[in-house]
Amino acid sequence: MKYYAYRVIAIVALSLAFAIPSKAQMNDNYYANIDWQFNFPLGIDFADKASGWGMNFEGGYFITENFSIGAFLAYHSNHKYIPRQDIILSEGATINTDQQHTLFQMPFGATSRYTFNRGEVFQPYIAAKIGMQYAKLSSEFNVFENKKNTWGFYISPEVGINIYPWFYKPGFHIAAYYSYATNSGKDKFLFQVCQSPFRANADNMYAYNLMWMGSHDWYQSIWTVNLIEHNPQDQIAYLALANQFTFGDFRLQLDYMLRASNRSMLFKDYSIMGEASYTIADKLNIYGRVTYDVNNSTGAVNDFCVMPDTELTRLGAGVEFYPLPKNNRAIRMHAAYNYTMGHNGNTNGVLMDGQSVFSIGLKWKIDILSIAKKLF
Repeated sequence: MKYYAYRVIAIVALSLAFAIPSKAQMNDNYYANIDWQFNFPLGIDFADKASGWGMNFEGGYFITENFSIGAFLAYHSNHKYIPRQDIILSEGATINTDQQHTLFQMPFGATSRYTFNRGEVFQPYIAAKIGMQYAKLSSEFNVFENKKNTWGFYISPEVGINIYPWFYKPGFHIAAYYSYATNSGKDKFLFQVCQSPFRANADNMYAYNLMWMGSHDWYQSIWTVNLIEHNPQDQIAYLALANQFTFGDFRLQLDYMLRASNRSMLFKDYSIMGEASYTIADKLNIYGRVTYDVNNSTGAVNDFCVMPDTELTRLGAGVEFYPLPKNNRAIRMHAAYNYTMGHNGNTNGVLMDGQSVFSIGLKWKIDILSIAKKLF
């Protein structure tokens, strides 16, 4: 039996919420939700019946008066009954039976929420969830079962309201949200523990990295969440979002990196990078690039890559030539020009205001393992 990858699920949820913050106490910065949810699948025929077999568990912390971040875990099952019919098992073999399709999904990840009217009885909010989703598709017929397990990227915007009719008591949570998942086998998720790149300061320091790599026709992604020790017992978090959009011979890359070691650094230390390139011939490629790095944090130095009091913009353009035949890109010749403007908080840094750099070079990719196999 053939399964078709599903990608879109719309969900409307009615929920009962247990929330720690009181409507009258603004110094309680934690919240928690335990929800029952009812959903309506869209864009999938495998198990398209509405279902109330699902729950959501969520908790978060308000890093400002109205903005919170947290984590969530949910699960849901949808079903579809197919009346008795002939099913082809293989050439010359059929079975007459009915079927029960089941779609089980379990998304989990990070959530962010902006809440209005904190401290009041009615607290509306808007939110966004992002993470991974495990899904199991199964079909039961007669004494047989056919199933498939997949992983995908998950994103979900949400609107809702928390209602606290009692002082320092659990309240009610009503929400509606739309979720999008890419359980098509085109995503990879990796977790890595390695030595910290700042280990020169001390031994036994580590970095913890979670990565999502997606490849979906015209869109490719590499997103990472990283926690890196830069001093014993001190960490800095990196959120890196790399995106590439391909439209024929035109490619657009948009990257964002956020760095923070504490709440006061949030959205003060980040980088934005963009590149547009176009293949004007089989062997010739031109591109333009801009990067922006800023670190407006104060206090102790926690980011050793972009120092405090830095605001730099770099503009560049270049050309790439691939001389080998048959679209072989193992060798690349290139020429590029870059201009830097702004202020670098690191007086010994490489990039300085008013700096112009012209470079030419050659890059050669060598597959050492293939060479070794041919020689030995």
